[in-house]
Amino acid sequence: MAKFVIRKVNTGFKFDLFAANGEEILTSEVYSSRAACEKGVASVRKNAPTAPVEDCSEAGAPTLPNPKFELYPDRSGRFRFRLRSRNGKIIAVSDAYVTKPGCRSGIDSVIKNAARAALEEGE
Repeated sequence: MAKFVIRKVNTGFKFDLFAANGEEILTSEVYSSRAACEKGVASVRKNAPTAPVEDCSEAGAPTLPNPKFELYPDRSGRFRFRLRSRNGKIIAVSDAYVTKPGCRSGIDSVIKNAARAALEEGE
């Protein structure tokens, strides 16, 4: 089963979303409080299942309204995605993927798993 893991870091709290196979598929910004971090998890749960994917790696691709996933190439030529909330704020981001189809699979995993993922405490 997929799970969100909230953990304390030096400057606050952050969460990660792990797929059922244990792979990390999404990570958040650092929040100042645990309550704010839990709101971030709730935002992923709410927005991810219905968010369309804007492919920023394609020239001339249409700009979609928020909430949305943005798939984009990073400086090293790998692919990443970020999830934006309805207000346009970045909720969470992915690690780098070697291929665009691999990145799209990561997005699909978030869409599939976020709403039902368990919430756990990390170390």
